[in-house]
Amino acid sequence: MSKFDNDKVMPRYMMIAVLLTVIGLAVIGKALYIMTAKKQYWTEVADRLKRDSVSVKPNRGNILSCDGQLMATSIPEYKIFMDFQAAAFEKGDSLWLDKLDSVCNGLNKIFPSKSAAEFKHDLEEGRHKVNKNGTVGARHWPIWKRRIDYNTFVEVSQLPFFNMPRYKSGFHDEAFNSRRRPFGSLAMRTIGGLYGAKDSAYYGLELSNDSVLRGVPGITGRRKVLNKYMNIPVTLPEDGCDIVTTIDVNMQDLAERSLLDMLKRPEVNGELGVAILMEVETGDVKAIVNLMRNENGNYIEAVNSAMSYRCEPGSVFKTASILVALDDKVLGENPRDTSYIIHTGGGVMPMYGREMKDHNWRRGGYGDINVARTLEVSSNIGVSHVIDKFYHNEAERYVKGLYRVGIGQDLKLQNILPGYRPPLIRMPQRKKNGRYDDNWYATTLPWMSIGYETQIAPINTVTFYNAIANNGKMMRPRFVKKIVKNGETIKEFEPEVIKERIARPEALKTIQTILEHVVSQGLGRKAGSPLFKVAGKTGTAQVSQGKSGYKSGIVQYWLSFAGYFPADNPRYSCIVCIKKSGLPASGGGMSGVVFHHIAEGVMARHLKMSVDDAHDEHSVVIPDVKNGDAASANFILGELGVNKRVSQPAKVYGETVTPDVTGMGAKDAVYVLESRGLKVKIQGRGKVKSQSYPAGKEIVKGGECVLTLH
Repeated sequence: MSKFDNDKVMPRYMMIAVLLTVIGLAVIGKALYIMTAKKQYWTEVADRLKRDSVSVKPNRGNILSCDGQLMATSIPEYKIFMDFQAAAFEKGDSLWLDKLDSVCNGLNKIFPSKSAAEFKHDLEEGRHKVNKNGTVGARHWPIWKRRIDYNTFVEVSQLPFFNMPRYKSGFHDEAFNSRRRPFGSLAMRTIGGLYGAKDSAYYGLELSNDSVLRGVPGITGRRKVLNKYMNIPVTLPEDGCDIVTTIDVNMQDLAERSLLDMLKRPEVNGELGVAILMEVETGDVKAIVNLMRNENGNYIEAVNSAMSYRCEPGSVFKTASILVALDDKVLGENPRDTSYIIHTGGGVMPMYGREMKDHNWRRGGYGDINVARTLEVSSNIGVSHVIDKFYHNEAERYVKGLYRVGIGQDLKLQNILPGYRPPLIRMPQRKKNGRYDDNWYATTLPWMSIGYETQIAPINTVTFYNAIANNGKMMRPRFVKKIVKNGETIKEFEPEVIKERIARPEALKTIQTILEHVVSQGLGRKAGSPLFKVAGKTGTAQVSQGKSGYKSGIVQYWLSFAGYFPADNPRYSCIVCIKKSGLPASGGGMSGVVFHHIAEGVMARHLKMSVDDAHDEHSVVIPDVKNGDAASANFILGELGVNKRVSQPAKVYGETVTPDVTGMGAKDAVYVLESRGLKVKIQGRGKVKSQSYPAGKEIVKGGECVLTLH
């Protein structure tokens, strides 16, 4: 075995180590050089490289109203550029100089806000620009800095020089899918929007239904053929689905105009306004308005306050308090009995060191009133006295009752319409000694009963009133009815019941009657209509200024009216809320008026108008006369002064043959047929359109003849 020669081997290892170290340092140095000094050069090289495949964006689905009108859709928009290193500029730019003036004049006609001279100056600046790599001429110089629509793009691309092939002229574009709302700001916060070029949804139904609307991108392969790139589809993009909302454009427009008119009134000058219109049976939200005054004094849809603005609701909350008391039978075993008397005195009552006041305390108050009248005149003393008397020592029972009747229900709309905030209603906690904790004061319960000490968004309040109108069945607010693709329904969202019954039927009937009386003989008169019955409740609450309380500086008010119509057969529920500063402030006189306009406008759409009604008021209208007793008809026509004679039917059959009764009224037809021994059944209303026992047929005694009326 040979001996290891340390003197010869170690120098060799040292040489190899030093060599590798030098090589490593050289590699690192070169990398740093490329990353710093040559960064711009290699970045431009990378930009010139074409990918083998590119992603192809699908078309985003549309958002439609309940009757199929477009509320949000995607349209193509373009940004236009010049590449001054294209083929036309490689061998000189004489063609460009020849066409430059005509190009600039054409651009000026398309974009009049910029002169031809300004266009010429900008384009020449781009042509002479010196790039960092020493080349002359910008590669991506904007011709017009804003996006343009397709028609404008076509006009520009037909100008001289620009109409040459892209790689020769250098004229090129970037295409975008721009989201547009054909009805402008109507229901904007509910419909939602996208982040410009990023095309990412960031609020409203656009966000909550983004995965449905977005679609699936495709892939296109790129191959270079004869110095040009060709797109070869690999995977076709799958366009997004359309969603059909519950919004009715006409109702939405009506609600917005009605609310806006009130907000603009000098005596109101509202800071914020909300209106929600809901279909009773299904919970479909037919209109939802969110108006906020900006710095310029204009009203815009900036925040979805209907879903997110939690505040102390005021007197519209009193309905829930009385419903809890009726449902718990604390006022008597019969929930229909509202004769329990409250002594409200002169409108001011001491309550645990504070004064509870009615709105008319300066006029002497209401004296002794029963429970029903308490809601009709919105007596703070009346409602707080009832709740404090029967629930003072068991406040948990009262709060549980609020959740039971649904006013504190979390509607779980966060994933349906982002921004929703569920109600905040405190549940009292007891210490080990049985007393309530330090955050539950003696005044908490009475003030909670009249709409303070709680935080509730308008959508929760209208859902509660909708349940009362729906005989106790609480529906989850529905904003999307179905998902559609290529005209076919992919998925349908059925109306969803949250609670089958919020209270006993007897208690609900009592509340329904009281709410109707609030409008017919209480503070809600201005919300009513002479054409149909309305039920609801007014609300006027002071808005807390946080640590400053309720009376710092100018007092702010939250005015509301919540109810439904027509009261005898409810079809729609509605809430209108207005936030304003200073007096006058009246829930019934301001929000109630908006409710009135919405209700009458909605009901007017359901009137069936006939072209026969469009006659001159001075013309003589000749009534339509049914077949039958001609003598009686002629007598009545004569008394009315109508010059029209009715003759007997031309064809008269014998007693054993079925007569022709078409055109007769039900009374005459039945008499004629039954007098000949036939049994008669009637379907429909109006004149006899057809008879199952044909005219001229021999009558069989006891035979049946079905008359169809129209």
